[in-house]
Amino acid sequence: QVQLEESGGGLVQAGGSLTLSCAASRRAFNRLSMGWFRQAPGKEREFVAVVSRGGGTTFYADSVKGRFTISRDNAKNSVSLQMNSLKPEDTAVYYCAAKSTILTYTPQQLHEFDSWGQGTQVTVSS
Repeated sequence: QVQLEESGGGLVQAGGSLTLSCAASRRAFNRLSMGWFRQAPGKEREFVAVVSRGGGTTFYADSVKGRFTISRDNAKNSVSLQMNSLKPEDTAVYYCAAKSTILTYTPQQLHEFDSWGQGTQVTVSS
């Protein structure tokens, strides 16, 4: 497993932007698919975005398409989530997740990921 640490959460007004970062403590970072999930109060944890090992493939939840961008820097063992045009419904704890995968597969399901960060709170005020 991988140790993951998120940062960058906070309070922002609707329409604003935030960038979340996740640092991974593993040398073979480029063997990991990296994802972001979120969990709002009283709701189940849900998929937000994922990026493939090399960074060339990304998937997004329909609710964030066009507003969020996931990217990774394999030289720095890090992944980021740029969040624009934030809405109150984006309020949640955001979790970074990792899964060692083959080169041609990028997971999107929560149960496929086996390493998780502690989460960072994002609050969007209306």
